[in-house]
Amino acid sequence: MHRHPVATPSEIAELSRCSAVFVPGDPARTGGVAFWHTDGSTPPGAPDALSELTVLGDDLLPRTVPALRLPVREALPVLTRARVVAHASPATAFWGAAALLGLQFVARGLLLPGLSGAEHDAWRIGPLSGDDLERLRELAASMPPAAHATPLPGDDEPLLPEQERLLRAFLDAVADAMPRTPAAAIVAGGPAFAGREPRRLPEARDWAADVAAGHDAGVRLSLRIEVSGVASRRDGAEAEAGAHPGDGRGAVGTGAEADAPSFRAVLQIHSVSDPSLVADAAEVWAGASRTAAAFGPGARMDALLTLRRAARAWPPLAPLLSAAVPDAVEPADEEIAELLGSASRALAAVGVRVHWPKELARKLTARAVIEPDGRDAEGHDGEGAGARGRSAAGLPSFLSADALLSFDWRFALGDRSLTREEVERLAESKRPIVRLRDQWVLIDPEEARRARENQDRKVTPIDALGAVLTGSTEVDGRRVEVEATGLLRRLRDRLADPESARQQEIGQPEALTATLRDYQLRGLNWLNTMTSLGLGGCLADDMGLGKTITLIALHLHRQTDREAAGPTLVVCPTSLMGNWQREIEKFAPGTPVRRFHGGSRSLEGLAAGEFVLTTYGTMRLDAPRLAGAAWGMVVIDEAQHVKNPHAATAKQLRTIPSRARVALTGTPVENNLTELWAILDWTTPGLLGRLGTFRTRYATAVEGGEDPAAAERLAALVRPFLLRRRKSDPGIAPELPPKTETDRAVSLTPEQTGLYEAVVRETLAEISAADGFERRGLVMKLLTALKQICNHPAQYLKEEKPRIADRSGKVELLDELLDTILAEQGSVLVFTQYVRMARLLEEHLAARGVETQFLHGGTPVARREEMVARFQAGEAPVFLLSLKAAGTGLNLTRAGHVVHFDRWWNPAVEAQATDRAYRIGQTQPVQVHRLIAEGTIEDRIAGMLARKQGLADAVLGSGEAALTELTDAELADLVELRGGAR
Repeated sequence: MHRHPVATPSEIAELSRCSAVFVPGDPARTGGVAFWHTDGSTPPGAPDALSELTVLGDDLLPRTVPALRLPVREALPVLTRARVVAHASPATAFWGAAALLGLQFVARGLLLPGLSGAEHDAWRIGPLSGDDLERLRELAASMPPAAHATPLPGDDEPLLPEQERLLRAFLDAVADAMPRTPAAAIVAGGPAFAGREPRRLPEARDWAADVAAGHDAGVRLSLRIEVSGVASRRDGAEAEAGAHPGDGRGAVGTGAEADAPSFRAVLQIHSVSDPSLVADAAEVWAGASRTAAAFGPGARMDALLTLRRAARAWPPLAPLLSAAVPDAVEPADEEIAELLGSASRALAAVGVRVHWPKELARKLTARAVIEPDGRDAEGHDGEGAGARGRSAAGLPSFLSADALLSFDWRFALGDRSLTREEVERLAESKRPIVRLRDQWVLIDPEEARRARENQDRKVTPIDALGAVLTGSTEVDGRRVEVEATGLLRRLRDRLADPESARQQEIGQPEALTATLRDYQLRGLNWLNTMTSLGLGGCLADDMGLGKTITLIALHLHRQTDREAAGPTLVVCPTSLMGNWQREIEKFAPGTPVRRFHGGSRSLEGLAAGEFVLTTYGTMRLDAPRLAGAAWGMVVIDEAQHVKNPHAATAKQLRTIPSRARVALTGTPVENNLTELWAILDWTTPGLLGRLGTFRTRYATAVEGGEDPAAAERLAALVRPFLLRRRKSDPGIAPELPPKTETDRAVSLTPEQTGLYEAVVRETLAEISAADGFERRGLVMKLLTALKQICNHPAQYLKEEKPRIADRSGKVELLDELLDTILAEQGSVLVFTQYVRMARLLEEHLAARGVETQFLHGGTPVARREEMVARFQAGEAPVFLLSLKAAGTGLNLTRAGHVVHFDRWWNPAVEAQATDRAYRIGQTQPVQVHRLIAEGTIEDRIAGMLARKQGLADAVLGSGEAALTELTDAELADLVELRGGAR
């Protein structure tokens, strides 16, 4: 794999302060960007990448300076990042803006194949619209002198390259470099236009000339469609005013009228250099007018070259190629029909636009209306109210599993709706222009035919609900506007805002021995609305905002409804079972609760209003037994445990039926949107469609930031089913005390420094000689080793009877923090991701007379509950915790301090751990201390997480796994020890 010689943030920052020039090459991709210092000093970079460069100084005299020359493909990451670096030179900032423009053009598919001057295979930018050309020229005009300071060869008087020409050459270099990927040869059918090495193709001269002729011409073409025999707009309006819409009699002409219109497509010529200059081809051929003369002598030949390509896109234009004056053609009805559909798109692809007459601008528009199908057994339609419109369980009858709803297509002429009979006759007319209510309108016959076929399409209720929530749906690969009617419209309005006044107000259950906060009561009302409709939902409040008590309140309320009552199954991590039982016993005394866990687990004598608590592991093993019970509700706590839809846990969970499903989580999306799909597809199956469709329609576009409209549609679809509140939201938790977060840097001891540098040196050598899975494994090994060394040498060396004191900067700082905290009678949580490190701390603190307790993944459930109770009672002020085992669910508000001994490198996970102390019920300020080994990889990652820039975007999502994809240079920069040692 090719590695960028310049990748480190410090080098990018220094290069940004350099001047930069583009040096063209043949083919374009062999051009490069040269970075140089105006003071003549040497720029950063590998020695073999440095060369001499002749530039013109401010005095316009040539001089030679050392320069770092990077191929365009390798310069692009530097230039794009340099745009946002403070104090970047004007020249480098300019080429950064040019790089961004080039990448935007490439992303839009503006790529043309051809041959370079030396007949090498080459891509270039094009075809460009008038707006694109305007952007290019505006950017070229802003080019600073230093950005094109390399003098042109062969002149006595040194001249600088012309700005626009040089910018175009750079954009062509971007276009020529970007498509050449390892998979490009498969698409291209061979190495030509795919490989990075230049290839001469003299046999392709004629083909390249033909491609170039159409796009390099100084003119553009368009077609103006004229229609004869059409009434004026005023006459049409008068006739329409006297029509009788809705009766279906004579509303649509059949096309056999004696005055049926005929068409004429007039060829128009536009100047590329002056978009305002346009004339009919006949006028240009005549050459008599001032407008025709303004096109210049080459306009006719340019127009014919472009016309040749247009005729391939739409064959009716072919006769114009041999005409003395290529003025116009008279297409038949079927050819106009093509022009309304695929032919218009083909012409647009070769740069030819089609202009239709204004008097026919009022085309037919279509939208899909979704409504309950037909009438019920009592003869009531979808608008019926009362018991007849609802099922016994209280949900609308059309949401039952076996219900089907109809797409009813509504066509309109302007703002006037058409009848089904009129749509039928439009489809039967088979003409592109038809008489509709005394007015001629254009319509693609194929569109009318498809509309007639789809107007009785049936959809499932959940698909219909998704369509009306987003306002659109896909039909035959096309996005169509959707409108809801009747009960479905009212349901959409009710669900659109999860906390709106439309939610059913149920109040706090009398059996609940607590007073719900306002936001908790709103959450209860929302959960009741969703579960009573059979839709399910995900309560995604921040940790500590009271999801458990809200769910207990929902259970109590559902017991008052005979149709909803039943036992509730709670699936949660092992560490949370005790917390659930205590909360139920505290807030719902008298409610039976049992644990379905351990060897003696049983469901015998299951009561209607009982809580059953089980773990994810037990549920996975005993899903058939659990599926045999008649659950009124199934709840999954810490729902991120089912974020992998292909794992056995998620699959087994789906086999357990219930009347309602609720997910509880503080982090609905940790890594990607697939996790959100997994949770919501369990709570409301089918809402987001199949996983593959969801990835294509939403996740890829949203995660890549490519389609803002897709993000808006996904938000509209998900919002009713996911209630998300944060502690920082106004009015949510004003009673919470302040929280202070501090990064505490410590120096490595000499022993740590020696180990760190040795491991970096030896492992980087191994990594440079490896690839694939072996390389990724070595990178993970390196990261783990460095984190352990930063913690304590004994952890990395796996010493059996280690000496702990005076060997770790982190341990020394922890001792100082604990001395202060304990002197103030405080309590502290100490999180580490390593059980071995926690054992070392446990041993070290015991030797200092500090009493601790340690909770980890192997701690039995009963012991966990005892440890939590002891800590909350103040009996054990120092609580050592494994981050993975104790980072969620526990209520440890006794702590006023939280220490992260080492970093997980995922802020969401660390925040969850901090929330063991910073949650509802906390009355004292919380101080968070993150221990960071100065100058090490921990220091660099902490900085990136704080800035949330560059590599942090990847780390925030997937933690250490993202770092395995770094280049050797990037990895070396990340792990290099920079000071920080004693």
